[in-house]
Amino acid sequence: MRGRWWKVLGVAGFVGVAATGVVVARAERKRRAYTPEEVRTRLRDRLAAAETGDQKA
Repeated sequence: MRGRWWKVLGVAGFVGVAATGVVVARAERKRRAYTPEEVRTRLRDRLAAAETGDQKA
């Protein structure tokens, strides 16, 4: 019985790590989908917002 709980805990840990990897991979794919010009535009917008004190950026 005790070994069974360790197996369940191990599988749950593995599933958690796998799910985290999926989330990270999706975010990376989304980030890499920007063209260089889009990145520049977004950075300029964020800089302008920071200079004016706008917290939305």
